[in-house]
Formats: sequence, structure tokens, C-alpha cells
Amino acid sequence: MSARLQTWFPFNIQICLNGREWLDRQLRRRSRLDSKRVDNCFTRLGNPELAQRLMNEQLTTDWPTALDAIARSLNPLHATIFKPSPMEYYWSAYQTEWATDILFKDPRTLAEIYPPLVRHAMEHFKSPDVMRFLARKAHGNFTGEIITSFKDRPEGVRVKHWVRGNSIKMYDKAGSVLRVETTIGQTNDFKVLRPRHDDPEGELVWQRLRKGVADLHRRTQLSQRSNDAYLDALAAVDDTTPCAKLFDAVGLHVIDRGRRVRALRLGDPNDIALLEAVSRGEFAPAGFRNRDLRRLLIQTPPGSSPRDIRRASAKISRQLRLLRAHGVIKKIPKTHRYRITTNGQLLTAALFATRRANIKQLQAIAA
Repeated sequence: MSARLQTWFPFNIQICLNGREWLDRQLRRRSRLDSKRVDNCFTRLGNPELAQRLMNEQLTTDWPTALDAIARSLNPLHATIFKPSPMEYYWSAYQTEWATDILFKDPRTLAEIYPPLVRHAMEHFKSPDVMRFLARKAHGNFTGEIITSFKDRPEGVRVKHWVRGNSIKMYDKAGSVLRVETTIGQTNDFKVLRPRHDDPEGELVWQRLRKGVADLHRRTQLSQRSNDAYLDALAAVDDTTPCAKLFDAVGLHVIDRGRRVRALRLGDPNDIALLEAVSRGEFAPAGFRNRDLRRLLIQTPPGSSPRDIRRASAKISRQLRLLRAHGVIKKIPKTHRYRITTNGQLLTAALFATRRANIKQLQAIAA
């Protein structure tokens, strides 16, 4: 943990907390547990269920009380400066990172599957940010098995997607850990179920997510949902469903709420662009809206008339209705946002994989 006190009015305080350090210190108090930590991740956990329970204690922590205690230790003159009644701090989360770590038995296993995952994330999720880096050397206290591929500091790859101050990224750590991490810095895209500000004992309603620590628990739910959605989308890389079955399922018209909806045209550039847009990785945290697809697919120029904007919005609405009727996307309740479904992930993965493949590659797979 680190803390910084601003030395001028209003004496803001910035505190950074490392969740893995939190867990490591608790595990060390239980010295009998078989766990190994390298850098900012665990390469072995003797009791993963207990480790997760200890980690989840962050969700029930009384953060205002804990942070107030840190503030008092940082500025002993706080009470003197603000006499006669010391001001209290309002604590907000400027940025939160919530990671899901998948531990592999050895680096070789992860090394075999990671390149296809990176390629899928780059090409299918359309990541514009791919960074290569050298894995750090093992920590001095590391006593686990060190094999050649780790000792030589293998090259790692991080793939990142971001939109409106929020992001999701995937990278490999310590040779045998696959991490997917959601960062939330802009909360306006999310909702939380809570009473109204002027009626704290009233009915719960969906409202905009706040930056205050009171909504930290909801942030974790949203971040975990984002990580799960991203990992589910990556799982399509290893799916064995025949492409013909996926393509045939959307190749015929359907009846949706009494209306006939046309088939998806998997050879039409417009339908291909639509499927490509809804499968983008940056939409994993919060989903996508009509305006997000409009920006990608129509790109109305600045200064467009309201009539042109309405016409473009209506066109995107028809395309959303088409995808919903075929089960490619679903609406997020109580919002104007949509999310790609599992069937949609398989369809788009199969479509773009076959479009990129050549005949020689397909024949080799079939053989």
C-alpha cells in the first residue's frame, strides 16, 4: 500500500492498495498453507477456496473507517487545522482493477495455448493495443521449480481494449498464470441498485454508479462479470461445434414477436461489419449502445442534422433487432445496452476464423 498527502488545501489524500499484497500477508499468518508468490501473482495455492474467502473480505471491509485511520496517521495536524470541528474525508475510488487469475500446472501448458488466445483477441476482438514485454525474474524468495523457459525471461504479450476510461486486458504472468483484468475509471456507463439520495429508506431503484466507496461492491460484480464474459469469448477458440451448424442456425428467416425477420447474410459486407462491431473486446465491461455501433458503422460527420442522426439511429435499431431475433445479442435489463451471447461469440469466432483461413489450412485441419 502507498499513501500520498497533498500539502495544500484541501489536503487531498490518495491511497493505493494492492489486493494481492493484502492476500499474501494473510496467508503468511497461516504459515502452514502451501502457497508461492512471484511478483504480483500466486503461482501456487495450497487451498484456493480459503484464499478466495480471504480475498473476498475486501468486499465487506468498512472502508471509510479504515481509510479515516490512515488519514489520521498521515496528517497529525488535521484536527488542529480544521478547528473547532474537524472535517471528514469523502472517500471515492478513482480507479479500480479487478483481476481473474487462472493458474496452470506448468509454464509449458500455458505457452501452448496462449498464442492462439492472443491471436484471437487481436484479430477477433479488434484490439488496437498489443504490447510485448520481458517477464520479470523470479523473486528472491521463490523456491518453486524454475525451468529454462522461465529463467530465460520469456517474452510476454499483453492485449488491451479500452473505451471511455474503462478497459479490459489479458496477459501472462510468471510463466504459468493467465490474467484477465478489468479497470473501471469512468462509472457513468454502469448502474447500481440503491435507494434514492433523498429517500435512503425508500424503494431500491437502478441509478448511476457512484465513485464513492459505498458502491465498491457493485464495481466488483461488474468487473467480475466483465472478466467472465471475456474468458467465455476466449473459450470459443477451443470449441468443436461444426461451423456449418452455427452458420445454418442464422441462415434462415425467423419469426420474432409475430414479425418475420430476415436471415443473416454471412457474405454481405454490411452484416459482416455488424458482427465484427458487436464482438469487439472493449464492450466486455459495459456492453454497447446504439450510439457505439453508430460510431463504428455509420460515422455521421460532425455537424450532421438531427434528421440524419435519427435516420442513422433507426438503421442501427433495425440491425440490433435482427441480431436479437437470431440470439446473437441480448439486452442488459434496465439499460439501453446490449451484450453478445454465447451463441453470438461462437458464431463470430467461427465466421472470422474461416474467413481468415485459406484452403490449405482448412484441408490440414480436416485431415
